[in-house]
Amino acid sequence: MADTIKPNPNEATTHDAQLAAENMASGEEKVQKVDFDADYAAAQQFSVSEIDRTLEGAAAAETATAPKFEVPEAEDRTTEAQPTGNPDDYLDLAKEVGGSHNEGVSNVSDDLVKQAIEKGQPKK
Repeated sequence: MADTIKPNPNEATTHDAQLAAENMASGEEKVQKVDFDADYAAAQQFSVSEIDRTLEGAAAAETATAPKFEVPEAEDRTTEAQPTGNPDDYLDLAKEVGGSHNEGVSNVSDDLVKQAIEKGQPKK
């Protein structure tokens, strides 16, 4: 399946590329035909070396890519939270997370908000 290249001089990135595209568009220069299937088949031949196609090459590749450390199998663990029904447990959890019933006040003051608004205004 050969495809014909359709050059567009407006998309050329350099002056030489633009001249070549203009010459191809006007017919002064031969337009290349590209056969993607043949190119792909040829690339497959180069993707594996001759030594890798033998048993010795396969063994060498296996040795080179083998893990150097033993990786343990993952264990399935299930954990289940036991319901206690004690509201103090929830308060303790809230304190661990970083907030509690007595720490709801932030350190943002009115002056800080005014400064932020002033800095956000365009300069005159």
